[in-house]
Amino acid sequence: MYYVYILKCCDNTLYTGYTNDIQKRLKTHNNGKGAKYTRSRLPVELIYFEKYDFKNDAMKREYQIKQLSRYQKLELINTIQ
Repeated sequence: MYYVYILKCCDNTLYTGYTNDIQKRLKTHNNGKGAKYTRSRLPVELIYFEKYDFKNDAMKREYQIKQLSRYQKLELINTIQ
């Protein structure tokens, strides 16, 4: 199983990524060992994720989400709440 996720950083910015272990990846981010972008914006909070069976599908979706504006990402997140 693969996941595409959106994190909310402590400065209210959003970070999008993909992983095959979402809990481990969230822990890695919050330990300062994740993406360079999140290291200076700790702590981060998982606010959205999607599941995929194939890595390639998750990577494509990650790219699509990264192309969205902040407003569009927030709309996407609000569809599940």
